[in-house]
Amino acid sequence: MANFYAIPQVTMAADPKRFPRRLREGLQMLLSSIYPGHDQQALLDQTLNAFWPEGEQPKRRGRVPGNSLWNEKDSYVITYGNSFVNGEHKPLDLLFDFLDNRLKGVTTGVHILPFFPYTSDDGFAITDYYAVDSGLGAWEDIGRIAGEFRLMSDLVINHCSSLSSYFSEYLLGHAPYDKFFFEASPDDDLSMVVRPRAHSLLRQVETASGTRHVWCTFSHDQVDFDFSNPEVLFEFLRILRFHISKGVRTLRLDAVAFLWKEVGSPSIHLRQTHEIVRLIRLLADYTGEPLVLLTETNVPNTENLSYFGNRNEAHMIYNFSLPPLLLHALLHGTSKHLNAWQMTMPPAQLGCTYFNFTASHDGIGMRPAEGLLDEEDIARVIETVQQFGGLLSMRKMPDGGTRPYEINIALFDALKGTIEGEDEWNVERFLCSQIIAMGLEGIPGFYIHSLLATQNDHEGVEKSGHNRAINRHRWHYPDLLEQLDDPASHHARVFTALTGVLKKRSKQPAFHPNATQFTLQLGDQFFGFWRQSMDRAQSIFAVHNLTSDTVAIPVMALNLIGGETWTDLISGEDIAGMTGEIEFAPYQCRWITN
Repeated sequence: MANFYAIPQVTMAADPKRFPRRLREGLQMLLSSIYPGHDQQALLDQTLNAFWPEGEQPKRRGRVPGNSLWNEKDSYVITYGNSFVNGEHKPLDLLFDFLDNRLKGVTTGVHILPFFPYTSDDGFAITDYYAVDSGLGAWEDIGRIAGEFRLMSDLVINHCSSLSSYFSEYLLGHAPYDKFFFEASPDDDLSMVVRPRAHSLLRQVETASGTRHVWCTFSHDQVDFDFSNPEVLFEFLRILRFHISKGVRTLRLDAVAFLWKEVGSPSIHLRQTHEIVRLIRLLADYTGEPLVLLTETNVPNTENLSYFGNRNEAHMIYNFSLPPLLLHALLHGTSKHLNAWQMTMPPAQLGCTYFNFTASHDGIGMRPAEGLLDEEDIARVIETVQQFGGLLSMRKMPDGGTRPYEINIALFDALKGTIEGEDEWNVERFLCSQIIAMGLEGIPGFYIHSLLATQNDHEGVEKSGHNRAINRHRWHYPDLLEQLDDPASHHARVFTALTGVLKKRSKQPAFHPNATQFTLQLGDQFFGFWRQSMDRAQSIFAVHNLTSDTVAIPVMALNLIGGETWTDLISGEDIAGMTGEIEFAPYQCRWITN
């Protein structure tokens, strides 16, 4: 049985002198709303004792406009702990070597996907939240990375492995774990439940108290916690505090939208879920080291935006609609839908920002495209990427039918052509997708296999039986280094180009995550936006050709101020020297600034 911290059975009164009045009052308000009918003073004491070890003093940081949590230098690389292997060294040693030698000065943060012991779903069915998977390394290896880069880690808060100590204790009927997992009856009306998968929701298990049916949102090996039991919340606050002590500074709340369940409801985005996010945010506002919260909610755009709250929930939310809309734009050669969406996106309030990504360890979610692309557009995108080797995962609907949930494909292969078929512009089209994400309002995040232009791993799918393995390749580290050192390989071409542009981006205050952004209207062939630094000292026109044609726009279309020296930061060209028109090669991107 994996080790885990014993849950204190005695509630110790928290010393009010240690905790600011605003913190105590804010927590009391949230706890009374989440858990009415409980002893509110006991709830407050347990919350404070769970999050703050004895002797540690909370530190309040004000919400300064534009705050100091991020700037234009910030970006993240997203990777598994074992994306690189060689059969000799610990995978986390190899990851540190790659980060230190290839990405130092290029990116500031690294998101290491779950690095804990697990049983399935490549780390998202955790058995022990307090340990590092021995196949990857140890806490000292995590700490070494955290010492050089801002470390993002997953708090897999909705569920754990069915082989975890928590679930073993539940099956044995040992308190308080006997009430740690959400139960329902097969006779309950669960037709309203929003499902991300197509398997049956309930799993029958035998416990010391008899037959029970536990709720499993994602798989029958991933059993959902019951947060209506406050002991579950307190345990996760202890886990969170432990992770902070190990160097975590950005927290990804995995699958948080499904956290609170109620029979007879959709069991997604419920009020209590938002209030628990607010509670964690309030605690984060008082940590000694600034802690940034990122919510992972792969849902339609309006629902996703709700996790900003009123600047009191997530600091960052994933820009989940960007990947499917960007894929559509580059496959079709039109910014029509991408522009329409971008024009409706509200600027993030100061103290909040978007997390812009184009690919991840999961597939390209199609739910965030709902209401933004029509059924015909979605079907055409799916059909095209399937021709490029992509796979499709479905989700179950209330009527018993299924709908596309996500496309599973390596993004580099997804962009090997257009709806007309494969062509010679794969590298250029792919670079265009990444440069667009770099320039948009927010902080960019790059999946390791995008930086490396990794292709579909069909062998991985065959071995694992899971569609998502297609984009979770494990590189033999010497082979990767050989490819990156070969200027002719597409891996080297993409990696060199992207790291070069990222270095340029980090020096532009107009790319501060909260800098002003306006969408440009340059015709369907282009996707463009204007960014202005917060002190208004720098403007950048970011313009991207979405087609395989050489096209041009009039200089006056950008309203460039006469007498100024306008330069394309990416190519280094003098724009002022172009008479009448600015020409764009196929899929060329320009950052035009004075």
